Amino acid sequence: MKNRLKVLRAERDWSQGDLAERLGVSRQSVNALETGKYDPSLPLAFKIARLFDLRIEEIFQDEAA
Repeated sequence: MKNRLKVLRAERDWSQGDLAERLGVSRQSVNALETGKYDPSLPLAFKIARLFDLRIEEIFQDEAA
């Protein structure tokens, strides 16, 4: 699954650690999300969307679509 997390984080000048703290996950989890090695759970996807004030679909894109 592709996502815009790295861009959204950079626009706010947040480190991976900053984003991880805001989401209540590890920095390694943020790195895995950004590199596409890990797809978020639905609750985490909603939390990310709320944090950036965007819809889930505006952050995550299905690569098959």
